[in-house]
Amino acid sequence: MTKVRARPGPKARAKAPTTRSGRPNVGRRRSRPSPLGSLFGFLFRLEAIGIALLVLALFSIPWLVPSARGATDLRDSLVRTFGLMVFSIIGLIAYVGLAVFRRRLDEAFTSWRPWLIAGLLATFTSGLLGFFRPQWQLGNVRLQDVTAGGDLGYLMAGSLPGIAVWLAIGATAFAVVTPTGAESTARALGRAIQAVWRWGIPLRVWRSAHALTQLVFPTHTPPHGTEKVPLDSVIWAQHAEPESAAVAHQESEPMEAPPLRAPPPPPEKGEQVPLPLDGDDDYVAGDVAANGRKSAAGWQLPELGMLRDVGPQEGHADNADRARVIVETLASFGVDARVVQVNEGPTVTQFGIEPGWEIKTKRVPERDEAGRPLLERDGSPKVKIEEVSRTRVRINQITALANDMALALAAPSLRIESPVPGKPFVGIEVPNHSAALVTLRSVIESKQFARLSNRSRITLALGQSVAGEPSVADLAKMPHLLIAGATGSGKSVCINAIIACILMHASPEEVRLVMIDPKRVELAPFANIPHLAFSSIITEMDQVVGTLQAVIHEMESRYRRFAQIGARNIETYNKHEACPSKLPYWVLIIDELADLMMAAPYEVEKQICRLAQLARATGIHLIVATQRPSVDVVTGLIKANFPTRIAFAMSSQVDSRTVLDTAGAEKLLGRGDALYLPTDAAKPRRLQGVYVSDEEVQQLVDFWTQDRFENVERKVFDELLDEAQSELAEAQVEADADPIVQRAIELAREHRTVSTSMLQRRLRIGYPRAARIMDELEDRGVVGPAEGAGSREVLMGNLPPIPAALKEDPQEQTPNQNKIQV
Repeated sequence: MTKVRARPGPKARAKAPTTRSGRPNVGRRRSRPSPLGSLFGFLFRLEAIGIALLVLALFSIPWLVPSARGATDLRDSLVRTFGLMVFSIIGLIAYVGLAVFRRRLDEAFTSWRPWLIAGLLATFTSGLLGFFRPQWQLGNVRLQDVTAGGDLGYLMAGSLPGIAVWLAIGATAFAVVTPTGAESTARALGRAIQAVWRWGIPLRVWRSAHALTQLVFPTHTPPHGTEKVPLDSVIWAQHAEPESAAVAHQESEPMEAPPLRAPPPPPEKGEQVPLPLDGDDDYVAGDVAANGRKSAAGWQLPELGMLRDVGPQEGHADNADRARVIVETLASFGVDARVVQVNEGPTVTQFGIEPGWEIKTKRVPERDEAGRPLLERDGSPKVKIEEVSRTRVRINQITALANDMALALAAPSLRIESPVPGKPFVGIEVPNHSAALVTLRSVIESKQFARLSNRSRITLALGQSVAGEPSVADLAKMPHLLIAGATGSGKSVCINAIIACILMHASPEEVRLVMIDPKRVELAPFANIPHLAFSSIITEMDQVVGTLQAVIHEMESRYRRFAQIGARNIETYNKHEACPSKLPYWVLIIDELADLMMAAPYEVEKQICRLAQLARATGIHLIVATQRPSVDVVTGLIKANFPTRIAFAMSSQVDSRTVLDTAGAEKLLGRGDALYLPTDAAKPRRLQGVYVSDEEVQQLVDFWTQDRFENVERKVFDELLDEAQSELAEAQVEADADPIVQRAIELAREHRTVSTSMLQRRLRIGYPRAARIMDELEDRGVVGPAEGAGSREVLMGNLPPIPAALKEDPQEQTPNQNKIQV
């Protein structure tokens, strides 16, 4: 009988030990670990390391007590190096021990940002503790001997470079903790610095400190008989001996001026000394060279304090917000762009927009190495986006969105300058919520005006650009100026500012003004100034042609003087040794050109063009203004001879193109907002014109018309005006007495249209004579202007009465006509 071994049950089979291959481990016994191995495994577990670090941090606190023993050298060196910051080291050990005990050490090092912030803050705190020396003791180290921050804190708080490093660490920590807060703080700090600099606080503090130092510790004694130290001693020290430069200047009658272009001799006692300008090669003794100083002829320039000075003005809207709105608006229409520069001006703020890129992409399915498409979890094919092409955004895409950007910015209008000359971006000019006032004094006090006025007496202060920079120009380099603008745009204020600028820096010996004011009221405040070349302002229309002819006679007279000594222009003539006397500059100012063109269009256009072409070398310059810039007023000849133009707010784009040959003036805001086109620029520049009040103008006029100048001789050129008027009268009499002209008038009565060929046939004269008679009929208003090469319309209402001699026997004139023709 065979014995059969019973199979183990399911529970027994489940509990049977198995090997790594899965076979039952039958016949083997499990080995028990030894006690030493168990202790070794426990000590090197992460929990044990964490507990050890926590115990170390816990027992480190009483270790800092002075009576504690053990590793005192290490303790004292740590306290001496870190000071109170050893507690932060203890806290760091405890934190690491807790992280190790909880098995979260990997989570503590997932991001570098918290550790960087902690390190920066600990270093900044150590530097802050370095400013304090408490009477405490840690271990055997007294914190009074070393700072509360230890040697590390003293290193940052004990010297200026260390303090600078400490502040930089604090700023870096603030920027890392709150980037947006740091950006807002930096922007606010920049605006505050700009405001402080704009208010002139550093300069005022420096001047006050310098004045206080001079008051407490005077470095020189004032000259005898004067209230303040003159600058003459400084100037004369460059040309004379030191003992001559210290001679006192007393008030007395001015002495005779030294010879032309000769080195100035040492001043005699009681002599009025002129102040030469830096870089002025045309220095002549007796010139008016500084405000408040007299020339040899007795003229004195007004003080700068007569002009208005405004304090700091209110700031404008946040430019960062407006820049963000512009970028977002462009992005909403699919135009990629970014703001690279912001220029804040008195009236508008220019945002520099750099065009971005137009990127074309395509979706490509992803495949594995075998070429099979990869799938997402939801079963859809996995795709990637690849860039196909990249092109720049076109400028016209930005300019086409001008109205949309104006709507987003709640602005009345925008002007886009594409591109800005000399800069690689598009300029978007957004009006400010409140326009700042640009005074004449603020521009005159600028370095740009001082540098240019040293070389020219007819330097003009025009205003400020969109970047807030002063805009100045030399009238001698223009050489003529055309000003146009609608009513209320600031055209008359600009003319007043130009005249006031000349009155501030030039005497009647240097600049003379010829004013033509058909309106009778715009230039009336300047009627009594001594700078007028004629005795009064020209207001009558019948005197305009004679006045322009008188200026032409002065121009021709100057050319004859230049030819006698071989000079090419007024600068060369005034420097020449054979020059008997210096010639002043003449500035012809016409306030309204439209009235002149309606009264005598042919004569006025001819005379203005002749002056504009030839008068520059003789020192005669024109400033012409009009509020109706149409093609019949600003003709092609006039515009071609006036390369420098200023356009204020226009009513239409056609008027803007008439003056500037480009659009843009119709979008100006008015009240001094202008486009300035100099001779050396391809595109006009936007600027805010200077403002001069009626009170400032009246103070300047009162200064020049007061009794102090009643004994000063002033030459008046009325004889030129009388000579020109007499010549015109004689020419008119000759024209009226010409029988051929009377026959032409009679012929015009008989027809509705008259042509030059008709006058040739009927009057039996040549073409040149017939053409001159036709021009004479047009000037008298008998016929209308030429319309192509056809006949001219006869203006029936303007025909003069027929002379009695022609009524009695008109055929008696025929022999005379034949004689004249022969």
